[in-house]
Amino acid sequence: MLFDIRTIVGALLGCYGVILVITGLVHDTAEEEAKTGGVNVNVWAGVGMIAVALAFLTWVLLRPVEPAEAPRAEDQPTPPE
Repeated sequence: MLFDIRTIVGALLGCYGVILVITGLVHDTAEEEAKTGGVNVNVWAGVGMIAVALAFLTWVLLRPVEPAEAPRAEDQPTPPE
């Protein structure tokens, strides 16, 4: 489950989302908000990324990948003598 692509994508989106939320809360300038119409885009983009990351991680937990069954010895053909 650790190397499932959904886990990796969810973790990366979650990390970037947290960074954006922190950046949006700490770095607050009126000049940047004036460019976006008074909306703090970093906070909202970060919240969206965190929501998508939680969806990916929930998907991993609810639908785990089933490992392939190893072939049994009696199912394998015998070599010619």
